[in-house]
Amino acid sequence: MSTRSLTYAIACGTAALALTACGGGGSDTATMAAGDLSAGSAKAEAANLVVRARASLLANVGPLMQLRVNGIAVADTEVRETSYQNYSFTVPAIAGGDKVDVVFTNDLNANGEDRNLYVESITVNGTTVAATAEGVTLDRGTGAKAFDGVDVIPGQRSLLWNGALRFTAPGSTAIASTLSPGCKAFYEARPGFELSTARTLVTAATLAKPAKGTVLAEPDYGTCFTRATNHAADGVATFARNDYARRQAFNADSTRHLIYALDGHWHLYDAHTHARLKVLPYLAADAEPQWHASNPDLLYYLPTNGVGMQIHELNTATGATRVVTNLSARLKTRWPGANAAWTRSEGSPSKDGRYWCLMVDDANWKSLGVITWDRDTDTIVGTKNTNGVRPDHVSMSPSGNYCVVSGDDASGTVAYSRDFSQSKKLLHKSEHSDLAIDANGDDVYVSVDYQSGVGDIFLVNLRTGVRTFLLPSYLNGSTTALHLSGKGFNKPGWVLLSTYADTVNRQWFHRKLMAVELKANPQVHTLAFTRVASNEYWSEPHASVNRDFTKVLFNSNWDTGSATDVDAYMVQIPAGVLKSTGLPGTGTPPPTEALTVAVGSVAHAGYSASYVLTTNQAAACRASWSTGNSYGALYDDIAASANGLTHTKSLSLGSTGAQTVYAVCKATATGAEEEVAILLP
Repeated sequence: MSTRSLTYAIACGTAALALTACGGGGSDTATMAAGDLSAGSAKAEAANLVVRARASLLANVGPLMQLRVNGIAVADTEVRETSYQNYSFTVPAIAGGDKVDVVFTNDLNANGEDRNLYVESITVNGTTVAATAEGVTLDRGTGAKAFDGVDVIPGQRSLLWNGALRFTAPGSTAIASTLSPGCKAFYEARPGFELSTARTLVTAATLAKPAKGTVLAEPDYGTCFTRATNHAADGVATFARNDYARRQAFNADSTRHLIYALDGHWHLYDAHTHARLKVLPYLAADAEPQWHASNPDLLYYLPTNGVGMQIHELNTATGATRVVTNLSARLKTRWPGANAAWTRSEGSPSKDGRYWCLMVDDANWKSLGVITWDRDTDTIVGTKNTNGVRPDHVSMSPSGNYCVVSGDDASGTVAYSRDFSQSKKLLHKSEHSDLAIDANGDDVYVSVDYQSGVGDIFLVNLRTGVRTFLLPSYLNGSTTALHLSGKGFNKPGWVLLSTYADTVNRQWFHRKLMAVELKANPQVHTLAFTRVASNEYWSEPHASVNRDFTKVLFNSNWDTGSATDVDAYMVQIPAGVLKSTGLPGTGTPPPTEALTVAVGSVAHAGYSASYVLTTNQAAACRASWSTGNSYGALYDDIAASANGLTHTKSLSLGSTGAQTVYAVCKATATGAEEEVAILLP
């Protein structure tokens, strides 16, 4: 065991000390500072971190347990007791919201024995958090891989692999940073609050545009709702809006957020009081600001449009700035004409901010290639030529394992491994989308497929390549535009959906903010109406969610129809209310049976003909005069009923003789295709 200046803990039954109590509570064990084994009983009273743990031994060696706070190693010990005991540590002060890791470092299985660590809970400053509590995760891996966010599963007691059991320290600071004081009081007055799961078409209740900062209940869904900006009063040019759904609006502890103005300036706001704090220096227009993953004051940014190929860091509290990396020389070696490196203003780095996927352009904005940059080592770990085909944007997956290149060329949207040696096609084109983490800890691509039968909102698991249908965006003849935000990394298994610009036949999910579960037949919790009357780009809601999925910032013109009279609004929800209810969702799970197509009634009189097809599951069909075509190669649509089970076609013929036409149908949920011949006698 290391002799660093860490704290060692002695569990009940393992120390040669007389202990007055053993087996329960947070102050019943002896705690000793390294090199001061006589001070144990006095130190026990001051213990501020207790881990309740047990062991299975191998070769009479127990699991080594290391404790980290905000990434800094503060204590370690060998756990030898095979029944649960309290291991107490006196470490530097831990505040609510701090990150506490219990790390298992010497896993081994040999000679019929298996060394494992079992953790029941931690107690911080007298408050206990179970290993299985919501928000606790287990990041499996050895060394740095225990903290890379790659192989992550929900928290559990059994650490059967090397890895880090990762907690957020409870306490008033955590509560304060999650909710503003006004919304904290709002929900304390509503102890039984639950999010709505209703899927009914309602018209947004009449609500006058609220004064900035006034806490009110969203009239239809009861969430804590505030107006976050007033561009006229705040002195922000033309509008004060959230930048984009794919970009994290909130800093690491959700106490600050960014606001963008039409003149290209970036403004810093207090996420609790909604005060405009300052204009941020150095950032201009498409500077692509990205918050640091753990330091709430730090912000990364690029030169406008990535020209110069540098990444900078700004301390928003002090105004100090520094160059984190200058990629210019390295990129010019690879592509002599390289001039800009950026995501094209729509991408983000990995969850921990370590890995960045960037596209490289020349001075004429011709695409040269795509790279993966490692911030921690300042190295380029992979490159790929684009041969002049310019992506719509690029982005890094939360784990940092995949660079996702989104395009409207023949390649479509593709997830490449970090070094570009492997790839998976995710969609045939670029659509509004984001990258998120599912409940199993896997990276997922969440998007909409407007070319599918019902405009699928879907996810693709980047590890397995499996596509899962979530919801339709076409329903009863209607359509809608939408944005997705997967930035709630600390609440895996959920994505934020904001809808706007719907067409005829309004549906229950139009013009709303919704939390959507990332699984087949998902739960959908409606958070608020956006009150957006769509009028071009700046009026779009572009809703962005914070890491804990407790704050949502979105834009609204408050039903005025203005293209630029836009402010930002905020919805806040308590940390524990977003959960699956077990109720059936409105998504249609993929059927297990194969797609079948049957020919119904057929009519042929002179030069006119018609026919009806029926399918055993929702599908879209297209017509052809030749056999052997795929659905995507055809353009002659066959009209479908609302449920996608009945398909009717009327057509004019070139002669009156008997003819055969062909139909290709594609299942909405699975994408399976089936061709059928129709004889027109």
